[in-house]
Amino acid sequence: MPGPKPLLVELSDHERRVLRRWLRKQTASQALVLRSRIVLACAEGRSNAQVGQDLGVSRETVRKWRARFAVDRLEGLVDRPRSGPPRKITDEQVEALVVLVVVPSPTTAHGWARGLVSANASASDATCRASCRSHR
Repeated sequence: MPGPKPLLVELSDHERRVLRRWLRKQTASQALVLRSRIVLACAEGRSNAQVGQDLGVSRETVRKWRARFAVDRLEGLVDRPRSGPPRKITDEQVEALVVLVVVPSPTTAHGWARGLVSANASASDATCRASCRSHR
């Protein structure tokens, strides 16, 4: 017997454009890209099980992001603030750090070494490590 009918996801043209932009943005977090894919797939009228199977996530994950989008729209897909002290580094600084790691350095054919990144970005080694880890 089929489960309850999933929440209907209807996107405005603006929302669809933003979601597609997030998919193309190279510095977007993997989590935001996945959430965008989930919402776009849900807007096509597919079931939670179908979307989950297609994207390699659980049905509960699809249900969570479908529901959060239904309530908070695009804002619901963005990471919520975590407990603890506020961050000392902005999203723009994190993106700059990630770009430094991904873009080949002038002296080597691969990404920058973390020590060079922290020196060039005026950030601590721990900040660089945490920022890059969150964008894998």
